[in-house]
Amino acid sequence: MISGQGFFQVELPNGDVAYTRDGHFEINKDGNIVTSDGYALKGGNVGVNPTVHTGVTIEGGGSIGFSTNTNPGFLANQGQIELARFVNPSGLTAIGNNLFVESVSSGTPQVSKPDSEGMGSVRQHVLEQSNVNMVTEMVDMIATQRAYEIGTKAIQTADNMLSQVAQLKR
Repeated sequence: MISGQGFFQVELPNGDVAYTRDGHFEINKDGNIVTSDGYALKGGNVGVNPTVHTGVTIEGGGSIGFSTNTNPGFLANQGQIELARFVNPSGLTAIGNNLFVESVSSGTPQVSKPDSEGMGSVRQHVLEQSNVNMVTEMVDMIATQRAYEIGTKAIQTADNMLSQVAQLKR
């Protein structure tokens, strides 16, 4: 997950770059880091070989390393993840599956290493969870719906009263 500002950059099949905060990555058959949909993580082309490498580690600054059967220590700097930040992240265009693309209203991405220049840090073995409490949101929605119904009834009652007053005057 990203703790703070920023988006992971992934490469779409057509070569375009998409952005996501979904940090659920896997190692594909070529030994590269990909999303659960198979899109390559930019900077994640590290060539992990499951017969030789025993673990992949991603540090807070985005440095990718791994350990091997012959060297159980951490081999650092095998790859580098960079994050992208936008002036208006809510202006990104959603294309589905937690992926977004740049738009005019989002601005151009500012790309940098995690933990630098206002970027968030990368945290391994952690996934970002929803920040919505479903029970509270449902209760609020029902309360708003009831308030709307009451307002509608009040307007209908006032309309009926004015209609009766108009009929009395004739």
